[in-house]
Amino acid sequence: MKISDSPMNASDYIALFRARIAGLKTEGRYRSFAELERPAGHFPRARWHTAQGVREVVIWCSNDYLGMGHHDVVRNAMRAAIDAGSTGAGGTRNIAGTHHLHVELERTLARLHGKDAALLFTSGYSANHTALSVLGRQLPNCVILSDAGNHNSMIEGIRRSDAQKIVFAHNNLAELEMHLRALPAEQPKIIAFESVYSMSGSISPIVEICALAKRYGAMTYLDEVHAVGMYGAHGGGVAEALGVANQIDIIQGTLGKAFGLGGGYIAAATEIVDCVRSFGNGFIFSTSLPPVIAAGALASVTHLMHSDEERIAQQGHAAYLKAQLQEVGIPYVHSPSHIVPVLVAGAARVKAVSDMLLNDHGIYVQPINYPTVPRGAERLRFTPGPKHTPELIDGLVKALVAVGLAKPAEEISATIQKNLQTV
Repeated sequence: MKISDSPMNASDYIALFRARIAGLKTEGRYRSFAELERPAGHFPRARWHTAQGVREVVIWCSNDYLGMGHHDVVRNAMRAAIDAGSTGAGGTRNIAGTHHLHVELERTLARLHGKDAALLFTSGYSANHTALSVLGRQLPNCVILSDAGNHNSMIEGIRRSDAQKIVFAHNNLAELEMHLRALPAEQPKIIAFESVYSMSGSISPIVEICALAKRYGAMTYLDEVHAVGMYGAHGGGVAEALGVANQIDIIQGTLGKAFGLGGGYIAAATEIVDCVRSFGNGFIFSTSLPPVIAAGALASVTHLMHSDEERIAQQGHAAYLKAQLQEVGIPYVHSPSHIVPVLVAGAARVKAVSDMLLNDHGIYVQPINYPTVPRGAERLRFTPGPKHTPELIDGLVKALVAVGLAKPAEEISATIQKNLQTV
């Protein structure tokens, strides 16, 4: 589009934005949101509102991994909190004060991870962004060693810290050690990594990373957002399951995935938490988590600290889905975690398959494309939970076969290309 030498006007700006959106649509990366309603007691079934009416669909990509957002213990706790007056927070904690439920939830999260203290944020993104920016900025001459697969919230937090950043290949211990060895022994260092990587399902070598951190004098910062509630005897994450939570300096987690609500947190030594609380703009200037959400999260965390029922059912269903995919020849990314990615390379292709599954089979699974994953690594990401019965899994696999994903690659391509004409 050619811009004249005259001053820009409103239509010029709109045209530029329109062109950007058109580019996304041409690439097949334009994101459309299905309007869903999730009736209580029916998860993972939902109502899909369309121009043609309302249809029932089955949700297969929710990060409410254990269905706790629908659990009676959570809903009852939130009702009680509302009746007691605990709805909105009224402002930041610095101005409006800290609600008793915030304190109780932070104490419980600290116990969950075996730490001295915890600090709540309005999202897991904000927790990562704020904590890493503060840690990197407050430690003089700090260098942060970041796994190449880290989430955008970690990447942006490290960037905001102005600390030196070194990126090492995903889960590559040899490369990590090479970088650590090259740094001065006295220089402050933080190794930032995740336990479960959400788009591949891979799990990091936490024990080995902790050993390297100790050998080279580095702090450890572990993002457990896709693992809290899911792993460990009390749902403390992979670090708890491996018995090394005490070797992690800062554990970051979310309340918006397996715990079923919303919000994020860090858990660490009192001094670390206090530093983030005192210097973190993302905490200082954000309205705090609504107390009614804190009440639901407190009930969810407490329940999962004492119940294995949901975790056992979820793990069984994930294993069953993987076995059924293997049986019919649908290629998926093998991983030890609960996340089951099925690769459908090409943004337009994965969007076409997603639309076919929704429109023809009542299966809701969003396409995952760039920038969430690299171009050419587009996928469907399935997250079977305790309520995804074997019957539902069988129906899913039959639908995947029907849309052509069990065929040889060239046949898959032909099937998708045919359906692209009507998508």
